[in-house]
Amino acid sequence: MNENGSPSQKLSRKTKILYGVGDTGFSLTDTTRAVLFAIFLTDVVGLRPSLAAGVIFFGLSWDYINDPLFGYISDRTRTRWGRRRPFLLFGFIPFGLSFAALWWLPPISSQIGLAIYYSLAFLFYEAAATFVYMPFYALTPELTQDYDERTSLSAYRMAFSLAAGLVAFTLPLAIIGSMQPENADKVFLMGILFGIASALPLLLTFFGTRERLEYQSQPKPKLKESLRAVARNRPFIFSAGIFLFTWAAIEIIQNMMLYFLKYRMNLEPIAEYILGTIFIVALITIPFWDWASRRLDKRLTYIAGMIFLSSVMIVLSFINPNWGLAVVFALAALAGIGVGGVHVLTWAIVPDAIEWDELHSGQRHEGIFYSLISLLRKISASFVGPMALLVLGWSGFVPNAAQQSESAVRAIQFLFGVVPSISFCLGIAFAIAYPISRQSHTQLRQELESRRQSRTSLTDG
Repeated sequence: MNENGSPSQKLSRKTKILYGVGDTGFSLTDTTRAVLFAIFLTDVVGLRPSLAAGVIFFGLSWDYINDPLFGYISDRTRTRWGRRRPFLLFGFIPFGLSFAALWWLPPISSQIGLAIYYSLAFLFYEAAATFVYMPFYALTPELTQDYDERTSLSAYRMAFSLAAGLVAFTLPLAIIGSMQPENADKVFLMGILFGIASALPLLLTFFGTRERLEYQSQPKPKLKESLRAVARNRPFIFSAGIFLFTWAAIEIIQNMMLYFLKYRMNLEPIAEYILGTIFIVALITIPFWDWASRRLDKRLTYIAGMIFLSSVMIVLSFINPNWGLAVVFALAALAGIGVGGVHVLTWAIVPDAIEWDELHSGQRHEGIFYSLISLLRKISASFVGPMALLVLGWSGFVPNAAQQSESAVRAIQFLFGVVPSISFCLGIAFAIAYPISRQSHTQLRQELESRRQSRTSLTDG
């Protein structure tokens, strides 16, 4: 029994590491895509901002179908390897290949032809990525049901995620140099290297984790049952709102980061060092967020963290380029503290709603829940990224111009700081209403365990 009176379900450090390392590939690809793909399309490929927006919207909107489909399929999968792990084994090669294809510049001269190629390449990548990351995410509540162990497991995963994010923020720019048309071959080389580096960690997770056997024997949920479970799960609705608005803010920050450093701050030559500062600090502060959530609870810790991060982003977006590098790096470090909280807390909150579902429905629907969480992130990305590009186009932005118009620079500042802060505040509003605390989750787990013991006694009798 743990200190809260619930059955102990501690995980070994080896299990946490081998699960967490799987997120390396997702962070490498997702961060690189979020930070570089838009500026790659405009500044290297030469697409008009409106067409680049269309490419991103088309690729991400495919996940409106893709994510729930694979989540539902993984809920119904039953194999000798488990419900989730087989997807990692059979999907890691397409995942790596599809990412590399995103960064190839085909011998196509027309704007429409290029837009079609990148739309299809993005669609292929999103399908291959969903095939592996959806079951991976759904493993979290299956490895442990303990409230604090889930935060710890998320912290391990996010340590790998942030370390990979640091690489994704710094190494591509070191390989590529500047985002210019003449560096297209270097961009493709980066895509190949990152595709390989992203695919291989999934094998470590496949061989290094084991799913709980009791879930293998549960009846396969029907689609209508799964959707009904989502609709009536009040904790999940609020955790989904937290996740949606928090990651919408992160998505637009990542999309606009290089535009901000290149065209507002004139710091593109050292952009990787500034981005590296954010991720190094975020990585270092992961134990702090784990500790804070144990001393308080996840909801209160999240609220405090997002108030802090939104304030930093407002200040950062409006600093004067003449204030010096010390101010820029100091604010980047402060932003990194908040980013660490985003990575740990948003993911740690979601699994608790799954026990609420099991208590009220008698079934577990991890796949459909995680697919919808991921889908919400994709929906937000499919709108905020393209909308940012459209706003840039309307503001008079000109790719690679030595001097942008004042309206374009103001648009970049607004998109980089004000819009994410508004989104963080919406996430805070959902967190205020989130109904599961540490105490209520402990009671929920005790009720579930009592029910399982009664069921076992009846079976043995």
